[in-house]
Amino acid sequence: MNTTKEKVQSLLNQLPDDCSIEDIQYHLYVIEKVSRGLEVADTEGAIAQGEVEERLSKWLIK
Repeated sequence: MNTTKEKVQSLLNQLPDDCSIEDIQYHLYVIEKVSRGLEVADTEGAIAQGEVEERLSKWLIK
């Protein structure tokens, strides 16, 4: 598994040379949130897509 430093270096290599600090912060934020979400799903379980659609159907406009 990659270290945090390696993950950041990989991100920086993928971003354009003229990106801003805010761009970098945003991408790091998204990566962290996705990683935490996946960890929670692995440890606590996740809701199936069908169940989510059923729960949200009363609020969605078709």
